Amino acid sequence: MSVTIEPATTPIEPATTSFDPTTTVDPDRFRGLLRHQAAAVAVVTAAGDPPVGFTATSFTSVSLHPPLVSFCVAQTASSWPGIARAEHIAVHLLDRDQDEVARIFATSGIDRFASGAGWSAGPHGVPVLHDVLAWLVCRVADRITAGDHDIVLAEPVAAGHSTGGQPLLYHQGRYAVLRDDAAPRHPGQP
Repeated sequence: MSVTIEPATTPIEPATTSFDPTTTVDPDRFRGLLRHQAAAVAVVTAAGDPPVGFTATSFTSVSLHPPLVSFCVAQTASSWPGIARAEHIAVHLLDRDQDEVARIFATSGIDRFASGAGWSAGPHGVPVLHDVLAWLVCRVADRITAGDHDIVLAEPVAAGHSTGGQPLLYHQGRYAVLRDDAAPRHPGQP
């Protein structure tokens, strides 16, 4: 099979801003730029006494063979010591109606597991949240230090999901949901 790549018919315009490869983007500007990326909201949990958990928007799939996922956690996060010791963790994709669960697990200084989010001990004793869109219990495969965060690579060993629902998203510093395309639209509504 042969593939031919045609040249672009529209010329690419040069950037109108200058680029200085010796400078970096400051953290505040970087955070502001990343607010433009919509991300699924997940909660990561690990067993412990007490168990730990936090809200993450950095969850992603990494590999199919073998199955691997990843998420990032700040080394200063209150959950980091528990995640750093854990052999198994759970990742929960939150449903569109679980913004309060996301807020609970994003709040420092509280017992996140006593604050209204239903859960039970799952495989390997890892806390599994109730009524989520999907969940994975994973074996921690590696932790990689990256700046002020650690990237956790994990291999799913058990999973479950709901039969319906939509994901909770995070965009522009707030929780958001997908527009329900089945809802009737009014003239002039996007």
